[in-house]
Amino acid sequence: MEKSSVRSGVTYSFEFFPPKDVEGEARLWSAMSQLESISPDFISVTYGAGGSTRDRTIRITSEITARTHIPTVAHLTCVGSTRDELGEILGKYRDAGITSILALRGDPTGGPRAPWVPTQGGLNHADELVTMAAEFGGFTIGVAAFPDGHPSSLGDIDKDIDVLLEKQRRGATFATTQFFFEVDKWKALVDKLAAKGSSLPIIAGILPVTNVKQLNRMAELGGTPIPASIAERFAAVENSPEDVSKLGVEIATNLCHQLLESGAPGLHFYTMNSSTATREIYAQIKDER
Repeated sequence: MEKSSVRSGVTYSFEFFPPKDVEGEARLWSAMSQLESISPDFISVTYGAGGSTRDRTIRITSEITARTHIPTVAHLTCVGSTRDELGEILGKYRDAGITSILALRGDPTGGPRAPWVPTQGGLNHADELVTMAAEFGGFTIGVAAFPDGHPSSLGDIDKDIDVLLEKQRRGATFATTQFFFEVDKWKALVDKLAAKGSSLPIIAGILPVTNVKQLNRMAELGGTPIPASIAERFAAVENSPEDVSKLGVEIATNLCHQLLESGAPGLHFYTMNSSTATREIYAQIKDER
């Protein structure tokens, strides 16, 4: 992704998920409108587990590209699609004017920890999807990175590094991470890549916590450990939504500062389709830099 010289080369981006109904879609467009003032470097839209929201993702991503001036990174996953269907999706993205994709294996229907079953006639790994997108042509290709380790790698970070290097070899030019809470985890990932001769930009994924139950569920599914000190602070205020949001903004803002001081090339906010926390964090970062 191109970097913004106005902000010293750091990219700021937001991730949304496809809404399930008309009301949800209205909230998404409202949040997106409020975030436009930040002039994000890009917006991405996720797939649901098992590719369950594929068609909505394609439509929403295409509409964002048509209705705003914000660059869009379209998610594309192996799960639930044959090679021919993936080719059709790439064609739809290209026709919509989308020039960047995030190539992912995708979560099985049962979630990240469920057994992986490849789609008949489809692809088995994200690196194959990177190759396919590179051969299709016309796209900047991003991939996922996991500071706390991929759920299926069972803590073998070196294996994750080798997978990232293979994706880069096949054509990936940037990565965005799963959300995490400790800057040292991001630094360790970047340092291990550098030791292998890679300068692949690793954009840091930030989750501004606004709901403790939702956080615990996401952490459990994705294998992201919540540091005890942070878990205890959230447990102390979990019955007060206002205090949870305030604490979530504080923790995320501190992490952003640490990441920027450590040279992170970008911050990618998991918005949960709400603009409030992200705008607060961005305002604090902007005021203090």
